Amino acid sequence: MRIATFNINNVVKRLPNLVAWLDDTQPDVVCLQELKATDAAFPAAELEAAGYGAVWSGQRTWNGVAILARGATPIVTRYELPGDPADAQARYIEAAVRGVLVASIYAPNGNPNPGPKFAYKLAWLARLTAHAAELMASGAPVALAGDYNVVPTEADIYQPNSWAGDALVDPAARAAFKALVAQGWTDSLLEHGAPWTFWSYLRRRWENDHGLRIDHVLLSPALAPRLKAAGVDKPVRDAPGASDHAPTWIDLTD
Repeated sequence: MRIATFNINNVVKRLPNLVAWLDDTQPDVVCLQELKATDAAFPAAELEAAGYGAVWSGQRTWNGVAILARGATPIVTRYELPGDPADAQARYIEAAVRGVLVASIYAPNGNPNPGPKFAYKLAWLARLTAHAAELMASGAPVALAGDYNVVPTEADIYQPNSWAGDALVDPAARAAFKALVAQGWTDSLLEHGAPWTFWSYLRRRWENDHGLRIDHVLLSPALAPRLKAAGVDKPVRDAPGASDHAPTWIDLTD
């Protein structure tokens, strides 16, 4: 069973890239982030034609998340992250697929830092940690997959100094991610070499392989023993019109 996460950076604009990757690799479950599309604009019919059922929470501009399942429709358990009824940003969706509870996560970027956007990022991550604790306590097999917008350590970035002060490497953001993982989650990519998952469009960072690891798949103790491989489909980042992220995936034994 392959579970993938992919910040698509506009699902309508990059639908051809997405469908080509689905055809090539046929993951069983895909978590998408940064749809940049309303619910009505989400390309459900096109994805169904590619063999995937979908559930989504759309939003114009920068947000929106979805979960795809090959040959099935995910069963939604949550369309939003609990803890703040006033939060209208589409950044979390959770569904059951083939016996696994999967969450697609698009954490706030937090820039400019400091400021209200960074405060929102920390508050959002605190809500995620609280909800993750409940999922952990349930004993269910859970995968928390998505763009966390956190570089966990300096080993997860090509050159720490060039990002000094950025919200992605801020010590408070790193501490929040560390606290989440410390509940007992397995950082699956870290277990298998922790490659880059994101390369900015700026300053030829893709061409020079100046990447960051900000897309993560965390596995609960009920699921972690099934982990057999993890990786990043780096060639997707090199395709014409590519997202600035590459798909990140894990393989689980059945």
